[in-house]
Amino acid sequence: MAGAWVPAGAARSGEALGEPSHVPDMRTLAFDGRMGASGDMLLGALLAVGADRRALEPVEAALGVTYDVGRADRQGIAATGVDVLLETDAGGGDEHHHAEGHGHHRHYGEVVGIVEDLDLPAAVEADALAIFERLGTAEAAVHGTDLESTHFHEVGADDAIADVVGACLLLEDLAVDRVVTTPLAAGGGEVETSHGTYPVPPPAVVEIAADADWSLRSGPVEMELLTPTGAAILAHLATGVPSLPQLDVDAAGYGAGSRDVEGRPNVLRAVVGEGTGSLDRESIAVLETNVDDVSPEVLGGLQETLKDVGALDVSIVPLTMKKSRPGHLVKVVVDPADAERVAHRLATETGTLGVREHGTGHRWIADREQVSAAVDVDGHTYEVAVKVARIDGAVYDASAEYDDARAVADETGLPVREVMRRAEAAVGED
Repeated sequence: MAGAWVPAGAARSGEALGEPSHVPDMRTLAFDGRMGASGDMLLGALLAVGADRRALEPVEAALGVTYDVGRADRQGIAATGVDVLLETDAGGGDEHHHAEGHGHHRHYGEVVGIVEDLDLPAAVEADALAIFERLGTAEAAVHGTDLESTHFHEVGADDAIADVVGACLLLEDLAVDRVVTTPLAAGGGEVETSHGTYPVPPPAVVEIAADADWSLRSGPVEMELLTPTGAAILAHLATGVPSLPQLDVDAAGYGAGSRDVEGRPNVLRAVVGEGTGSLDRESIAVLETNVDDVSPEVLGGLQETLKDVGALDVSIVPLTMKKSRPGHLVKVVVDPADAERVAHRLATETGTLGVREHGTGHRWIADREQVSAAVDVDGHTYEVAVKVARIDGAVYDASAEYDDARAVADETGLPVREVMRRAEAAVGED
């Protein structure tokens, strides 16, 4: 799987990021995902915040499509609508038909060949191919096939290719330093696909979300809000944030969804501005309980079982309880909206008779992103995910993911800590 998105000219997998330097502001593109996202909504949102429509012309010429851009009203919000039209020649005159789901339905390898033949800028091509790799990997997982034999249906059609490549071109034109998104709404109900009727979110979206940095939420309406194409684009491009970050706003705009929804503007909001680079303020609640009769195995599993239901952080501290019995303090940091669900799981897992909640407070968090570092061992290259933390644009910590390092260590025979050291060095050396 391709690594996280980095802007053109920045370090990619295996490239050095250089010595930490003070960069006071980062030009940030932030998406508000409360009504999900689709390919056309992303195109509209990017155009609405200033991307140049002319950046799409190479795709129109190569694929025989037209991006029909216009104004759309969604519950009183003036949004930018984009419809991909397929050009056909009928009766000696040019005709345009809606391209959604039309055109050839292709195998993964065919889509890769089309993208490679578009003569795109290298960074744009790499991003587009990485997005289709995510789509192909998700489809392969759902249908039990391998990537190369995966057959795309809706996402292999002309409009999906135009959506993905178009979004990458418009993003390059905006020239931002990072992309973030708030939790993405999936919708609800059922959706018709080429394989039949599925519950929302459909299986491919769930697979893509599992490998994304952002969070997936149900609702707020009974319809599909997050499409596989929209999910894959944002899985590759965007880092998840709990809410819109602090920005000095330069531009804001809205990409229109294809349907008007009563009572809710069906739009994807985009905001572009200079990030302060300082620590972000995030609302939290803290749950606590004391236990003295829980087995080490159960305590050790709380990190996983509580995070499965929304815990942000889990700490277990030894302490002395009444009658000098040894026990443990379990402390859990959660989003206030998840507190009740996490408290219920904490009680059922440990058998505790009560869970204390400290009133809603805040924590200060660094700007974080995950990059993919290349680790060379005996002529073979392995990818290890590394979390990079910044304050005011300066990198102050790089931490390799243990599971990735352990997998490389098992295969190569190197100690885990040596694999982690090499991965962290790869993103911090000149």
